[in-house]
Amino acid sequence: MFRELIRSHLALSQEECAEILKNERRGVLAVHGDDGYPYAMPMNHYYNEEDGHIYFHGGMEGHKIDSIKANAKVSYCVFDQGTPAPNSWALVVKSVIVFGHAKIVEDQEKAMAMTRKLCYKFTDDEEYINGEFERSAFRTLCFEIVPDHISGKRVLES
Repeated sequence: MFRELIRSHLALSQEECAEILKNERRGVLAVHGDDGYPYAMPMNHYYNEEDGHIYFHGGMEGHKIDSIKANAKVSYCVFDQGTPAPNSWALVVKSVIVFGHAKIVEDQEKAMAMTRKLCYKFTDDEEYINGEFERSAFRTLCFEIVPDHISGKRVLES
């Protein structure tokens, strides 16, 4: 069902994919948008190693949530900052694409825990995090991507 990489020698292992998902802060979420157009947006995410799922937050209304409710199939792309290629101006960039199904996390304890873990990717300032929860938690949803397929590759950007 999911395509194999044409240049399989550039493929990343599942462990390398998990490391990128865990360590990078941002990716691009693509959903089935209005009138058949794809709709892609940058997102902050938390990759939970325990269940292998990806979590992000968003508002209670808008294009993203309408699209996910209409069709839960999504893709999520994450790439690293790259490393210099030997003797070249170019970078070697590692990217990961996740195909899966997105859903709203209904369990409020789980939603709060995953959102808090997402916050910790950016700051460990408990006062700030608690303040954000007090101001915004009541109008924020937590989403979960349950992966169906994960693949990654290494590319020289030249």
